[in-house]
Order: sequence, then C-alpha cells, then structure tokens
Amino acid sequence: MQDKLKDEALRESRKALDLMAKSVLTATEQQAVVDDCVTNFDRYVNPGILEYRKSVSSDYTSVEWRDEGSVCYDIHGKKFIDCLGGFGIYMLGHRHPTVVKAVRDQLEHQALHSQELLDPMRGYLSHLLAMVTPGDLQYSFFCNSGTEANEGAMKLAKLWARRKKANHTLGMIATTRGFHGKSFGSLSVSGKGEFREPFYPLMSGVRFVPYGDAEALDKQLGICDAVGFDIAAFIVEPVQGEAGAIVPPDDYFPKVREICDRWGILLIADEVQTGMGRTGKLWGMEHSGVAPDIMTMGKALGGAVIPIGNFIATEEVFSTMYENPYIHTTTFGGNPMATAAAIGALHATLEEDIPGQAAVKGAYLKSKLSELAGVYDDLLEEVRGVGVLIGMQFRNSDIGYAVSRGLFSRGVLIGGTLFNSLTLRMQPPAVITQKQMDQVLERLDATLAGVRALASQGELVAH
Repeated sequence: MQDKLKDEALRESRKALDLMAKSVLTATEQQAVVDDCVTNFDRYVNPGILEYRKSVSSDYTSVEWRDEGSVCYDIHGKKFIDCLGGFGIYMLGHRHPTVVKAVRDQLEHQALHSQELLDPMRGYLSHLLAMVTPGDLQYSFFCNSGTEANEGAMKLAKLWARRKKANHTLGMIATTRGFHGKSFGSLSVSGKGEFREPFYPLMSGVRFVPYGDAEALDKQLGICDAVGFDIAAFIVEPVQGEAGAIVPPDDYFPKVREICDRWGILLIADEVQTGMGRTGKLWGMEHSGVAPDIMTMGKALGGAVIPIGNFIATEEVFSTMYENPYIHTTTFGGNPMATAAAIGALHATLEEDIPGQAAVKGAYLKSKLSELAGVYDDLLEEVRGVGVLIGMQFRNSDIGYAVSRGLFSRGVLIGGTLFNSLTLRMQPPAVITQKQMDQVLERLDATLAGVRALASQGELVAH
C-alpha cells in the first residue's frame, strides 16, 4: 500500500472509530455523517440503494444511528416505531439487556473460537435447542444466517437420502411463492420469479407445488416416482413470510407429515422468520403439532444483537454426518459471541413469554387492522397472519406503496416497499407497548385517509 493511501485510510478509520465512541454528536457532526454516508453508498456500496430510498422514504438521506426497545432513531433524533422488525429479527426489540449482557460477558474472556478446542457455549446452546424444539430434533449445526441454515439442511437431506439411493440424483420439492434465502441453493428452492430469473440456471432437480395444497405435494411425488426421479425432502415455511403472511389451512401440515412419511422423504421446516415466538408459539410448527425431520432458524435467534443461523435434525438424520463431521463446515458458525447472544435470546424469550406476548398483541393488531379494512375497503382488501406476522393486502401496489411512504413520513417503519407493495407486512417486536400499537394504528388511519383523498383526486401516482 502506498504511504499516501495508508495515511488516508488511517484518518478514515480513526474518524469512524471516534464517531462510534461518541454518545452525542453536534449538528455539524450529524450532517457530516449524513453526507459521508450518502457519498460512500454512492461510490462504494451500491448507488441503487440510494435510488430505492428516494422512492420509498420521505427523506432518502435518513441515516439510522441508535435504537432501543421497539423504536429506532435517525442521526437527527427522529423517532420511528419499528413495525418492520428487521423482517423478523427484532422479536425481543432492539438491544435487549439480557442479550447485550450475555455478549459483553462473553467478550470479556473470548470473542472467537480456536477452531480446534471444544467451545462450551456451542454445547450449551445445542442442548437448549434440543430441549425447546418440536419432536425429536436433537443435533444442531450453527452458521451465520438463515439462508446458510437452509443450504446446510438441504445438504444434510441429500446425505440422508443417499444412504438408501446411493447412485441416484436427488431433488427437492418446494412451494410457489416460498422464500428460503438468496444464496444459490436456497434461491433454487425459493418460488419467486423476480429473485430467480436473473440467475438461471439454478440448482437442478427442484420441483414446485402450491403452498397449502397437500394433495398437490402428493401428486408431485407420484409423478416423480413414475418417471424415476427421486426426491430427498420437502422444504416449506410454517407461514409464508415474504409472500405476505400466508397462513396454511389447519390440516395442511398433518397431511404433509403423512405424505412425507409415506413417500419416504424428509420434511424440512424453514423457521427462519417464524421462529422464536413470532407466530404466537415458540416455533410456527407448534400450531399444527407436527414435528419436522430438519428445522432451520436464524433472524431472531441471535436476539437482534449477533447474527446466527442453525439447522437442527433428529439423531437418525444427523447421524449421516458422524462419519465425516467436517463434510460441511463454516469458519464463524457457532462462535462464542453468536452462541452467547442466542443463549441470552432464548432465556429472555422464555422468561418474558415472548410467544405469549406475540399472540396477544398480534390478535389486538389484527382485529384493529381488520376494522380499518372495513372503513377503507376501497383501499385495503384483506388482513391476514398470525402472531406478530401480519399482512395487509391492498387493492393494488400503488396504494400499498403510498401507504408505506405515508407511514414512513409519520415515523413508522413497515415491511413492503417499492418492489413488493401490494402486501405490507407488519412485524413489530413482541415487546411493542400498547401505547405504541395505538400510535401506529392512529398513524395508519391518517395515512389511509390521505391516500384515499389522493386517489379520489386522481393524484395517486403510479411508481
């Protein structure tokens, strides 16, 4: 590195370190951060993100700076009630003290593991998850995100299936509109064309069936059997999140379990978004009483402090990794900081009955949103969901986009924006207060009234 570049890099890193160390910034410093942030995103991150923010936000230069509980603040101190929830991350809210303390305590004696010695927090967390997950799920493999968990789960399913059909090609069945991540394998089993099409050809051997239709799964397996194409597993979400909080029929998963057993394939439940209490149960699969063979998790597992993902399987399935435990590895997966955060998150989730809070608060929000749908039936077509995973489906995308933009201007973050605004997801932390919920509902009412006025005047601009 040239000396000049080294000196510049040292000044830039020192500036960032000094900013992080400050609890209060002057107005001049605040504006400098905004200017730096916009410039850096434009030149070094992705200028498309800035264009996206211009479309969605009333102020595209909003720069987040601190958070707590169910709110976050931009660098100028503007407060936002978080109903986006990081698309499932913030079940415990922002910087929950139990999780933060666990991470700080762990950091005092070790941050990362040696890769050779046994690391105790991984063992403690694995034991905890075996205790609280459905059925006979027992062995965990930790990684860094939900999509990595799904990649690992599919690899494990293929290892298991090859015990019976060693020389066969083994495929997967997934659902239309399902979402399992954007890495290559996870994207291959995600059923949303706009994410898939730019990267064709994807992983081969994937078949799709409609979500919520168990008979379609049975029929597809029959077709695969007839043509000699073997399936390793069916991967599915307990509630479809990215698709807009789609809840399946009550008898769906019991039927799916029977079908998978009859055809001799594994059931993989993707709990990345539904897990850790979001649906009003600790795990979404608990609503049906069905236990999967492999379950994946992420997002809220790290307590919104340190990212972590995991797939957990029954002993029978996981035993295929005994012979060569390093056939699937990750450098940072299961590190002491991440596992400490997850232990803290599980403790707080159980101690504070986060699933119970999600059930009660979600029912309240859903009932009030349904009332608004009755008042604004020309705008809002349907309210659906379970727990604090709620979808509001609008008559068209332009309405949903205008509502998203209007709520942002009123200090409410909500899921669903420029590229997916027909259905907006409301996914607040389970710790959201009654006062905050009522404020959100009041601001949504005002936003809907404003959108109706624009529509009546022909001023609802298509995006």
